[in-house]
Amino acid sequence: MPQVFDYDPPERFVAGTVGQPGSRTFFLQARSGARVTSVALEKGQVAILAERVDELLDEVLRRSGGSAPVPALVPTDAEDNDPLETPIDEEFRVGAMSLVWAVDAQRVIIECYSEGLTPEIEEDDEEARAEVEEAEPPSGPPASTTGDQEGSILRVSISGSAARAFAKRALAVVAAGRPPCPFCAGPLDADGHICPRSNGYRR
Repeated sequence: MPQVFDYDPPERFVAGTVGQPGSRTFFLQARSGARVTSVALEKGQVAILAERVDELLDEVLRRSGGSAPVPALVPTDAEDNDPLETPIDEEFRVGAMSLVWAVDAQRVIIECYSEGLTPEIEEDDEEARAEVEEAEPPSGPPASTTGDQEGSILRVSISGSAARAFAKRALAVVAAGRPPCPFCAGPLDADGHICPRSNGYRR
């Protein structure tokens, strides 16, 4: 059976990076008291997760007619701009991710699965739950995993306010990388780069 790192709720759940622009390692990190779990993932996964969290919250607001405990914008007291907790010990690298709005608890549940581990989605849950890469916002109970797979899962249950704050910070972390070249839009290193729009000259 997979090892589950369960935070319901965490005191803190954020995305962050280690390293310089161009060679950054991206992490999701959850903390409750002295217990900290850090998982590594790709920049694109962070961006997709943040976008889907915002889409899910918007859909919850729409379906509830604005009555759900979900802010349209991030409350000031929910913002978290502090660095990741150190030392950073990577528990696993993320493969699949999923998220869900738990109606009874009125919380967002995010699950991150280690590489090679996949969630099991029951037939009657297919419309209720979806992997993060899919566009349709899901709702329903957390998924189990298929068979007797070995691996690890990070599961966090957070409020609408905390989810908005997570998404805002995560998108800012993704955008804080190397600035784009004004000519080719490729990423610029500190010492410039070989620009294809300049016949191979360094800019």
